[in-house]
Amino acid sequence: MTSISKLLIANRGEIACRIMRTAQSLGIKVVAVYSQADRTAPHVKMADEAVLIGEAPVAESYLNGAAILAAAAQTKADAIHPGYGFLSENADFAQSVAKAGLIFVGAPANAILQMGNKAAAKRLMQAAKVACVPGYEGENQDDAILLKEAEAIGFPLMVKAAAGGGGRGMRLVQEGAALANALATARSEAQNAFGSGELILEKAIIEPRHVEIQIFADAHGNTIHLGERDCSVQRRHQKVIEESPCPVMTADLRASMGAAAVAAARAINYCGAGTVEFLLDKSGAFYFLEMNTRLQVEHPVTEMVTGLDLVALQLRVAEGAPLGIAQEDVKLHGAAMEVRLYAEDPHNQFLPCTGTLGAFHQFVGAGVRFDSGVESGQEISPFYDPMLAKLITHGDTRAIALRRMNEALRETALFGLTTNRDFLIACTENERFAAGDFSTAFIAQEFGDSMARVAISPPELAALAVRHFQFDRMAAAARALCVPTALYHFTAGKTLTTPYRLECEGAIHDISISTKSPDCYQVHIGETQIQVQPQTTKDMKQILTIDGAPLTTHAAMIGDTLYATLGGRSVSCINTLHRPRAKESGGDARLILAPMHGRVMDVAAVVGAAVAAGERLVVVEAMKMQHEITAQMAGKVAEVAVAANQQVAAGDLLVRLEITEEQENQK
Repeated sequence: MTSISKLLIANRGEIACRIMRTAQSLGIKVVAVYSQADRTAPHVKMADEAVLIGEAPVAESYLNGAAILAAAAQTKADAIHPGYGFLSENADFAQSVAKAGLIFVGAPANAILQMGNKAAAKRLMQAAKVACVPGYEGENQDDAILLKEAEAIGFPLMVKAAAGGGGRGMRLVQEGAALANALATARSEAQNAFGSGELILEKAIIEPRHVEIQIFADAHGNTIHLGERDCSVQRRHQKVIEESPCPVMTADLRASMGAAAVAAARAINYCGAGTVEFLLDKSGAFYFLEMNTRLQVEHPVTEMVTGLDLVALQLRVAEGAPLGIAQEDVKLHGAAMEVRLYAEDPHNQFLPCTGTLGAFHQFVGAGVRFDSGVESGQEISPFYDPMLAKLITHGDTRAIALRRMNEALRETALFGLTTNRDFLIACTENERFAAGDFSTAFIAQEFGDSMARVAISPPELAALAVRHFQFDRMAAAARALCVPTALYHFTAGKTLTTPYRLECEGAIHDISISTKSPDCYQVHIGETQIQVQPQTTKDMKQILTIDGAPLTTHAAMIGDTLYATLGGRSVSCINTLHRPRAKESGGDARLILAPMHGRVMDVAAVVGAAVAAGERLVVVEAMKMQHEITAQMAGKVAEVAVAANQQVAAGDLLVRLEITEEQENQK
């Protein structure tokens, strides 16, 4: 048995911080690695030592195994933990770590190799008598063969990257006419994400649950499972909400799925933490989906219901010690759930967002845990996954865990960029979700491609106006000298009235505020009068009474923009009173602009070519996903402003179209 004294974490963000917390609690020194984009990131500050390994792109930093090994040698680390993503399931890297005489805190290279390719993994599982989804996992990757096999499987079907997961290189194909394009896009995304364009095809199981089993094995022949996690609430095949236990789980079904997961692990002589994923249909039948040979993003859910520290177990097993627990020792207590807070716009097809996280407020309460790798003032770049943090709650029952989740989300504030906080609130407060009645189709069925916008109400506008007024007053007081607070509202004439022109949610609202007393405001919105009374204030949080009804808000002034939460929604507004009004415009459909920061992967548009509405023009990769940019109307390509591999910023011109006079008149 070899003890670990210094651990290098070959990752970034929340998982790097998560691993450091456990390692440092065990007396192990930790080393961080970072890219130029992460020089001031929390995981760098938290570590005992930190080493710069390259530029921002992942290929030049977090996927650069040689640079990571050099950092380990430089700092005299004796072990490397890869976290999840990046090199965590790279067999060559695991072998390189072992060859360098270091401990790899992960699965054996051979197990990674066997399970890292979905096609090979399915063949192994079929041999081990583990039920698999019908499909094609052959070595012949010619499009003609894939098209033929797809017809034999039948539609709808799934196209999947054989070499990876996380939703990348994955497409649902409803009919044969869409298959060729899905193959091309999935292959390109897989090649860029995993270095392999190999694909498999699987029969699409309609509205299944996605249920996974956490397994653990040591080098002494002990293999156990730690129960299940239901990960069915997904968007673009990426998990959004996870929970344990699964709402429809029975003791017999858990025993059967657990036994299948353990059999899968034993079939490849597995060692360490791993997850075996299954699709569970409405009849109770389950099918092997894949095995992740690493720690999962959602591992805190299992930690909350078992009371085990999975990172500590990983370190224990990596040192050569036995697990120390048997299957009969594993007990599940209560219920837990986790949501992933992403920098993305739910109102615009969940496109990833970049910018500065101006303020981040985390709720503290019983049964609430945050795993975060970001902090206020941090720049969120386009180079990495858009996940900012994970919020996990636990309770004696699912209802208690859910109630705590709803409260914690409403009390969480992320200001300065667009996030999915409001979308998560809408999901967890959805009646079907509350009842446990959901499948992998839940988000598509309840929200479609985007979350609908809701018009801002007069009481919400009144709350925003008062918060803006309060920040303006504080700023004025900071610039003044020795002004008693008693004079803040003084006027020698009639009631003091302050006008505002708030631009919010794409609309402009003329508002005025009259100060009746230091703790009471009269807000005028057109002919409507609303009385607002601040009750309590602590940090960014303030409870207001609006015409007698309480409203909890969090707010921060970042530059000239007010960011605020109003219960279940996040809004921002700017006072444009002293600015000229901008001409209203719905945008020019002839100008195809980049919707986010990213890298141009492919340019299909050709100058002079005619295009139809909805036709693909450019593919942009941002935050590890590829996004097809299409023509909004029919026309002819007049200009192509970008080339493949070019970096673009949000709003940059990609393609300019010309339209005929007849089309112009129809606009």
